[in-house]
Amino acid sequence: MCGRFALTLPHEAMADLFDATPGQALMPTPRYNICPTQQIPVVRAGENGRRLMSMRWGFLPSWYKMPADGPLLINARAESIADKPAFRSACRTRRCIIPATGFYEWTKDKDGARLPWYIYPADAPVIALAGIWQDWQGGDGQNITTCAIVTTAANDHLAHIHHRMPVTLAPVDYGLWLGEAGQGAARLMISAPEERFAYHRVAATVNSNRAQGPDLIDERFEV
Repeated sequence: MCGRFALTLPHEAMADLFDATPGQALMPTPRYNICPTQQIPVVRAGENGRRLMSMRWGFLPSWYKMPADGPLLINARAESIADKPAFRSACRTRRCIIPATGFYEWTKDKDGARLPWYIYPADAPVIALAGIWQDWQGGDGQNITTCAIVTTAANDHLAHIHHRMPVTLAPVDYGLWLGEAGQGAARLMISAPEERFAYHRVAATVNSNRAQGPDLIDERFEV
């Protein structure tokens, strides 16, 4: 799964990388500990080109009357996304890209303590995470645009940290995932090449969802 990530690029840099127009109300960056239910910048295709816009991380199915009416859906499994009632429409017609500069996963030591790892692109400024989105209207009149990260089985390089990983997209595939280049996006929902990522241990400070600051992604040498 992917439960936390970092995003340190300025909005203008993200807009340039994804050939998108930045929208209003984007949360300031850098952000080193993005958590579920927070607003995140997302690239979405539209009639007038791509937009970089804000969405809530935590997909809300249409039948939820309130945001807490069911499980918090921050990830969607690639293997079942086309069949799950919550996701099947979005995976066909509402795909998006979620920029990140790295994400966190955890292992455990012999005493059960959680050991965080920071996983980041080996030779690129950003990871393009495959996502899906949904406009949700609640019973109390709320209107929220929400999203989830698509995940798949981890590659051999990362499987010792966690058995799942986000689906990531190469720049050549952005248009296909966003629906701009016709059909065939399903073939992109695979594990990333092993050489795409590097990783290192970080301090347990990041275990708190309130922790912030650039030191969260610094390497901890005691592994």
